[in-house]
Amino acid sequence: MLPFQQRLSNFFYVVLGLPATAMGFGLSIQIAVLSWILRTQYGLEMHEIGIVWAAGPIAGIIGQPIVGLISDGTWFWGGRRRPFIFIGGILAALSILALPHIGLISATLGIGSIVAVATTVALTLDLSINISFNPTRAIIADVTPDGEPRTKGYTWMQAISNFFGAGAYLIAALVGNMELIYIGAGVVFLFSVVPMFFITEPRDLISVEDKDVEPTRTDWKQLFRIYFAHGFSWLGIQTMFIYSIAFFEQRFNTTDEVYLGAMIGWSFFILNAVGAIFPIVLLEPLSRRIGKVKTQVLSVASMAIGYFLIVLVVRDTITMYLIFVLLSLGWAAVVSLPFAIMSEKVNKVRMGFFMGIFNLSVVLPQLVASLVLGFFIQSAADKTIIYLISGISLAISAVLWLLVKEKSAHEDITIDEF
Repeated sequence: MLPFQQRLSNFFYVVLGLPATAMGFGLSIQIAVLSWILRTQYGLEMHEIGIVWAAGPIAGIIGQPIVGLISDGTWFWGGRRRPFIFIGGILAALSILALPHIGLISATLGIGSIVAVATTVALTLDLSINISFNPTRAIIADVTPDGEPRTKGYTWMQAISNFFGAGAYLIAALVGNMELIYIGAGVVFLFSVVPMFFITEPRDLISVEDKDVEPTRTDWKQLFRIYFAHGFSWLGIQTMFIYSIAFFEQRFNTTDEVYLGAMIGWSFFILNAVGAIFPIVLLEPLSRRIGKVKTQVLSVASMAIGYFLIVLVVRDTITMYLIFVLLSLGWAAVVSLPFAIMSEKVNKVRMGFFMGIFNLSVVLPQLVASLVLGFFIQSAADKTIIYLISGISLAISAVLWLLVKEKSAHEDITIDEF
């Protein structure tokens, strides 16, 4: 084990967060370019785009729990999480390179349905990312103690991930989506592979001190409350990611692909750039002061308010970008604090499995947003329904988070529980 890992230095937290950053960067590329490519180059309707996006949840439902469960009980290439991060990162980089060539792939294979080919490419990318995403998050819990160090691990992870995610959208806005794809493939490969040579995984996830603690049972009631609260957050956020382009087209009365691409790029750049600041400068210290759950409630509620403001007051891009600053607080919390909250309530030796199950509270809402909401949004004359759905979903999430109990100082998890 290298000294910076023994000391849990800030630089170690940076290195530890890079593999998850790689997967988040891959998703940022997909968010920035997939709907744009399908809408502007192939003329797909909103419900067809939703069908393509459904590949992600399907991959998550299949991939993350299975990979998590397998990684809990395996050890090769010097780790239990490392092999899956290597494999998933390489496959994700290759899949990203396939995104701009959907038409070529369709013509080469003689497949007439662009939707079918796009869905296959998206499924391959998402499955690759899901191979790695679970282990990149589980490894943070593996190598950090409960409490403040683990919260710091997840908040730093998300700060770094948001910083690079913002870079992805900035590239899209300033240079172009195609350039983003080729740059992004390199970033995903490097950040997945290189950091894992500097992180030592523990062979035994239960320390001697843990074994001496009187075990208690996992509070499944609290876990399911976390799942539902987190699920409603993602229902609203995925609706924003998938269908914002339809709102932009109508509200700003344009179908210009360059203008729309830049608008999406700048909006999501702001979401991630400001969101990269919040985890370290606000969420971590506020969590120490009032607790992680209360911090999550306030952050999610602020995001709901932001969505409603978009519906009510946005008439120009500057106003929209300012409101995206507000949205970034909730975004920073949703993708960091719930992992720290959940990880303190489960058996350490099953962390990969529980991370995979927890991921269902992300992918199932995305499935609903992709397969169900797309038809309503397509038929709705007023596309503000997109942000109304997002606002209502985040408001429900904030209420549900109020039902989650903060982990007490004496609470521990049984070591023999599945």
